Amino acid sequence: MLFCSKLGNKVNILKIDTCPLCGKNHFEKVLSCTDHYATGESFDIYRCKDCGFMFTRNVPDEAEIGKYYESPDYVSHTDTNKGLAFHLYHYVRRYMLRRKSQLIKRGCGLSRGRLLDIGTGTGYFSHYMQSCGWKVSAIEKSPQAREFAKKRFGLEVMPSEALFTLPADSFDVITLWHVMEHLQNLNEVWEKLYSTLADRGALIIAVPNPSSFDASYYKENWAAYDVPRHLWHFTPSTIQQMGAKHGFVLVEHHPMPFDAFYVSWLSEKYKKSSLPFIKGMWKGLEAGIASLIKKERSSSMIYIFRKKQ
Repeated sequence: MLFCSKLGNKVNILKIDTCPLCGKNHFEKVLSCTDHYATGESFDIYRCKDCGFMFTRNVPDEAEIGKYYESPDYVSHTDTNKGLAFHLYHYVRRYMLRRKSQLIKRGCGLSRGRLLDIGTGTGYFSHYMQSCGWKVSAIEKSPQAREFAKKRFGLEVMPSEALFTLPADSFDVITLWHVMEHLQNLNEVWEKLYSTLADRGALIIAVPNPSSFDASYYKENWAAYDVPRHLWHFTPSTIQQMGAKHGFVLVEHHPMPFDAFYVSWLSEKYKKSSLPFIKGMWKGLEAGIASLIKKERSSSMIYIFRKKQ
């Protein structure tokens, strides 16, 4: 169960008194992580002792969380080309757009159809899928990102509250690329995804993997914990359980090895390492090799769900 309360100087805090996955209330503290990105505040990550689900505790609620995203360098909402790291980021983004399109075509058996992209950011994926012949609808919380998508690509992106107004069975594919970990009303979103997806449609979710090689290495400095913006921390096991809880079957899962390079670079910066870029690239290479040996060790994972028939 989620509810809001006052804690210290924070007026609106999201309190979690039962596990969103199994409903039990036996928790253990796993890590204390610092918000290196925005405020320098510390947040604790807990694990449910019954099902293993991990979450960030005492995060600001929807009314307060906005300030934790306020930075010109928030990479999913930026189009800058400054620096080698961002040049590499844009190269990988172009590669991943093609890979995502191919994965959708192979995993869904469709080359065209109705697609909903939730958390579209600046609109690159939505625009790319439009160019491939898909009828695309897009949702994004950030007004700045929606405005960018409109100016750059002519996309009419809906605000986040529009999700709960969409009719049933209205999309063949629904995608959430590194979005699910941000959503505070977790079970309500999964329920809405089930009703909005066509009976033979596919739900595709990409999230960081706290059981990855790089997460195990960096521990509390692992950049993909990204507290408090990342509220939920899904392992391959717990996201499969969450899908099953809401009527989905996990049919495929795929590694995202490139994520380890960016995450490791940031993690080295958070550790205040000398030569963080070089060390991050080396550790990212190690993580990529580990994911080739066992894909469940990948820094991030892509999961493809279908409705139980």
